[in-house]
Amino acid sequence: MPPSRTAIAAHFGLANFPVAYCGLKIITSLALRFPDFQRKMENMILDAVNDVGCVATGEALKRFDTDGLPIIREGVKLTSRNKDSKKYQTPFGIIEIERHVYQSSKGGKIFCPLEDSARTVFAATPKFAQQLSHKYSQGNASSVCSDLRENHNRSIAKSTVQNVTNWIGSIACAQEENWDYAPPEIDEPISTVVFSLDGAYILMANEGYREAMVGNFSLYDCHGERQHTLYLGEAPEYGKACFKERFEREIHRIKARYPDALYLGIADGAKDNWTFLEQHTKRQLVDFYHVTEYLAKAAYAVYPKKNMHTRRKQWLSERCTQLKHEKNAAQTILGELKVLTDTKLSASIKDDLEATLTYFSNNITKNRLNYAQHVEEQLPIGSGVTEAACKTLVKQRLCGSGMRWKNKGAKVVLSLRALVQTTNRWQQFWDKIIQFGVEHQTA
Repeated sequence: MPPSRTAIAAHFGLANFPVAYCGLKIITSLALRFPDFQRKMENMILDAVNDVGCVATGEALKRFDTDGLPIIREGVKLTSRNKDSKKYQTPFGIIEIERHVYQSSKGGKIFCPLEDSARTVFAATPKFAQQLSHKYSQGNASSVCSDLRENHNRSIAKSTVQNVTNWIGSIACAQEENWDYAPPEIDEPISTVVFSLDGAYILMANEGYREAMVGNFSLYDCHGERQHTLYLGEAPEYGKACFKERFEREIHRIKARYPDALYLGIADGAKDNWTFLEQHTKRQLVDFYHVTEYLAKAAYAVYPKKNMHTRRKQWLSERCTQLKHEKNAAQTILGELKVLTDTKLSASIKDDLEATLTYFSNNITKNRLNYAQHVEEQLPIGSGVTEAACKTLVKQRLCGSGMRWKNKGAKVVLSLRALVQTTNRWQQFWDKIIQFGVEHQTA
């Protein structure tokens, strides 16, 4: 026999809130007296909807409880210690319900079947834990609390945000190797996959500035249109070695899905990046933007006088166009610049010229400046996606004014942001949490 509407409402602290059962449904009604001001009226409606949400969520949670009979867990018989009252955080507010908690005859850790089956996280329902961790990936705990208070009429302590999001982030970190995520459905066949990696510096609490690693896998169709991008981030403590291990795991998964695609590595001139990319890609290309930076400095050797700004700008534009559309353009430009080594130049301009000559010579030898061929084949020539990832994945969230990070905190945030920014991964991540569950520290 289901409880009466009065019992349900009183149980959740809503004594004047009419609630009734109809089979598996909960039926309720609202009576609101509209005030004179629209904003106040909307706040009243929002509060009332939150009240309804609390009642419904409480009833939904109770369905995950047992009848109090003994259970077997991991080969051990557990018996109920009777019902215990506990408060839970939901998207709508705090609810308090009674549920069975279990323990073996020898004592030890307490187990709550309701929390295990409902996948609660630090006394937060899974949907609220998902909301908190998503919001925390975008801003700090204070901003999450402010957003909930101002936009959802929902007050919550910073410690709750931190506890829940740290736990979810720890799951993301722990399951990086085990959980595989399906790419989104893509209408166009994937003909090219670009691997890129880079670094961005963040301020650590006790170590000064350290480099966090960022990488991405971009899937392109035969027309050169990007169809999907997968992001990875790694905190400084774990370094490039750990990051590259994760990168390689994703490479193996992607190659298994797209065995016939062309694999292209795009990066700047860092030697260790090329050593890594050469192992996993058929072609490598220097990011076009980095090449233009060298050419911009070399332009001062071509037109060294201060009043030659317009000519320098024109020369740079012409050489960039030449690189994109003429075969062997890099060799031609290198020859043009070599002639200038014997001319009279300032020390700084001469140093920039020498750096450009070395940069071009090294990369021409490795066939990494063949932009015309890639443009003709409608292949990408830049790692702009990776540059953007450094900004959106790392700098926007971890490089705010006054921010200093501990290694675990940085790793949690980077893991959450990478999941959020990669299409389809965030929802798949939560599907896996619901499927496999979470470990609980206490009932």
